[in-house]
Amino acid sequence: MKFAIIKERKNPPDRRVVFSPEKFAETKEKFPQGEFKVETSDIRVFPDEQYISNGLEVTNDVSNCDVMIGVKEVPIENLIPNKKYFFFSHTIKKQPYNRKLLQAILDKNIELYDHETIVNEKGFRLIGFGRYAGLVGAYNGFRALGLRDNLFSLPKVETLADLDAVKRELDKITLPNIKILLSGTGKVAHGAKEILDHLKVKQVSDALYLTSKFTEPVYCLVDVMEYSKRKDGKVGDKWEFYKDPTGYESNFMPYAKETDFFIAGHFYGNNAPYLFTREDAKQPNFNINLVADISCDVDGPVASTLRASTIAEPFYGYDPQTESEVDFDANNAITVMAVDNLPCELPKDASEGFGDMFLEHVIPAFFNDDKDGVLQRAKITENGKLTERFAYLQSYVDGL
Repeated sequence: MKFAIIKERKNPPDRRVVFSPEKFAETKEKFPQGEFKVETSDIRVFPDEQYISNGLEVTNDVSNCDVMIGVKEVPIENLIPNKKYFFFSHTIKKQPYNRKLLQAILDKNIELYDHETIVNEKGFRLIGFGRYAGLVGAYNGFRALGLRDNLFSLPKVETLADLDAVKRELDKITLPNIKILLSGTGKVAHGAKEILDHLKVKQVSDALYLTSKFTEPVYCLVDVMEYSKRKDGKVGDKWEFYKDPTGYESNFMPYAKETDFFIAGHFYGNNAPYLFTREDAKQPNFNINLVADISCDVDGPVASTLRASTIAEPFYGYDPQTESEVDFDANNAITVMAVDNLPCELPKDASEGFGDMFLEHVIPAFFNDDKDGVLQRAKITENGKLTERFAYLQSYVDGL
């Protein structure tokens, strides 16, 4: 089996890679029966020379490899027929802008494995950049706070070498007495929590958070059963909610009344209730004035997220009364950070962490007959057709 790290060709350029030079060399050492190549790239966070110095072959042509490993979507014209591809395809939610990509993958008899579909037997994702989205998203939120209120000036993450440098910058700031709400319990939320804990922000229970005033900055971590409730008043169940959230409604407003800064690190499923609506944000007791929407579901559960923002221009304002975009520091506006590709700002650390997970969970499956079913569950296409697990995409492929 021949594996290749492929060059990222999507614009804007993405400097991340699935394997760092050290981790790919470790992969080669652990699985000597395989062959491992690197397609040359001038944008990757790790230069070609680092792969070469780790004993890896760097080449302009990887077309003789069997498994192509990338991060972002591969342009249709660069897809090689009859190969296995790993990348974020952004097709499994029937995203209209990538229908032609999935059609081309089927036409070219490509086996597609999406990083998002690499899950365990319970359906939980095994790999991803979530932690790094959380880290950068929380940092960016504090950067917005400092700029808006003239409290401190944090540099952009993309100008810093790595996570250690990010944390050194945070060591220089002093936070005002604010209440911070963090939603979610997955990798994204834990990444954001890592920033809050590094800043030594005190974590408090939701009972205290909702009823008390504090003389220091505090944060509260909430999950779906805190900010959602059953419509019939009965006790909710998280697993029931995940299966079918239609019997639930938002219970977010008690938190919105007590929160200054909201960090949205939750996963939002289809048909789940919105956390807060545009009407909610109009209420005089709605206190949130800063949102770091790491989840970034546009025009969705977080009403202030009108659009995704960019690494170049990460902040904008939302005027609740007019429901329109304004300057991020405008009076009475909610300041919004909604960058949708946050891990790109921390490419070195994000790539190293991703490679750890990919080596642990994915590569062994090619050499142990996929004994845990990781590849079988992740496979979207095979022999020019959708696999049974992803047959629901057929109408999407057909353009219906």
